[in-house]
Amino acid sequence: MTRRARAEIVAVDDRLFETELKESFEIAGGAAHAHRGVFVRVAWKDGTVGWGEAAPLAAFNGETADGARAAIRRAGRALLGRDGAAWRSRLDDVDELLPRGAGAARAALGAALLDAWTRRARLPLRALFGGALARVASDVTVTLVPPRAAAAAARRIRAMGVRTVKIKVGRDADEDCARVLAVAEVDSRLTLMLDANQGYGPRQSLELLRRLRARGVRPALFEQPAAADDWDGLARVARLGGVPVAADESVRGRADAWELCRRRVVQVLNLKLMKMGLREAWDAALIAKGAGMGLMIGGMIETSLAMTAAAHFAAGLGDFRFVDLDTPLWLAREPTRGLRLGRGGVYDLSEVRAGIGVIPAAGIFTARCG
Repeated sequence: MTRRARAEIVAVDDRLFETELKESFEIAGGAAHAHRGVFVRVAWKDGTVGWGEAAPLAAFNGETADGARAAIRRAGRALLGRDGAAWRSRLDDVDELLPRGAGAARAALGAALLDAWTRRARLPLRALFGGALARVASDVTVTLVPPRAAAAAARRIRAMGVRTVKIKVGRDADEDCARVLAVAEVDSRLTLMLDANQGYGPRQSLELLRRLRARGVRPALFEQPAAADDWDGLARVARLGGVPVAADESVRGRADAWELCRRRVVQVLNLKLMKMGLREAWDAALIAKGAGMGLMIGGMIETSLAMTAAAHFAAGLGDFRFVDLDTPLWLAREPTRGLRLGRGGVYDLSEVRAGIGVIPAAGIFTARCG
């Protein structure tokens, strides 16, 4: 049997799953009380398998698990019979088969294809992206909760050994200011980041920064302090706010990354595999690195499978100053086995010998796992 025959893709399977959250995950765009996603398994003729996860978040961009599953099935049928060993061509196939709005499906299939290839090659996934680092340390998020609850969350985060706290804002200026100050008062040594998720316009964002500055609080980063299409607003906050600004919802693919870098709209791009898929996120990262733009890796509400894949992506490429991969902490039950977010918010990828290092829990796929 030829090498190509052994690597022929013979199955692309999917399973819907749902798990409750320990508490509501609330952002300016809405709230999630449970996580519903799709696990994907790609199988080669020689028995090699790879795993991926689609984790859409309707509150972020309107994607749903049912929509992601339908997209995965359409693309999966087209991948059957193709050479899994030609991984770069298969990533191109995924992007051609799925529209840009199907980012979660793209991410799931791309991760499964690369997980299979690196498992077969006995390499950790980070090596495929360049292997720059073996560890990345994530922040932990405080959502849109009252100030007293925010302070309690900050104390728990500090007890985990995490030094960077991301605070959601964007709904009510007075409460947002109070929430940030409550976290800051827990420990002045914490690094604070803000994320408005388009909930504010530039005027409101600048006013929040002014109020915080008057109380001696200067965030290390402000994500999406204007609407996704308001690039002039983003640039205004970046120019006048006195803190670095990150584009998140504004960067939906390589074209946005190129133009944001060309126009120097912001200082940081937040890349999420679930927004655009692996191939396009990889291109966007290289564009940003080439332009000297700061990089952040983020995600939706994801299990350890998708989050660890993103950690491999960031660690392998290097130069991701901001890491926001904490959502497995919100899951009441983790439906996966393998690597976990460790103390200090660290993903220690040196423990992974092949692939991503995380698979769905036993029983989710009834067929034998590779």
